[in-house]
Amino acid sequence: MNPGWAWVLAGGVAETVWATTLKLSDGFTDVLYSILTLTFLAISMYFLNRGFRAGLPTGPCYAVWVGIGAVGSVIIGLICFGEVLPLAGWVCMALIIAGVVGLNLAESE
Repeated sequence: MNPGWAWVLAGGVAETVWATTLKLSDGFTDVLYSILTLTFLAISMYFLNRGFRAGLPTGPCYAVWVGIGAVGSVIIGLICFGEVLPLAGWVCMALIIAGVVGLNLAESE
């Protein structure tokens, strides 16, 4: 396994963090959360770039990064903000995960 995937995984986690702090920034009116948002946004992009520089293919690399951020943000919303995900939302989240896995399997052939 290419060690670049560790960078992409870390970048996806950082993406989840910046999406969460963006919500907490209240439209960039809370200075601390605004700074955290911009910091984790930069970290997330840096980690994604490290994955690219490690030789990972663009499509699957970006899909994994975005998928982690999307699914992670939904999970944080459910746990921390009391958001509710209807059945169709769970199905769509499963499709995101299946699509990312499928794209990586197709790329490895």
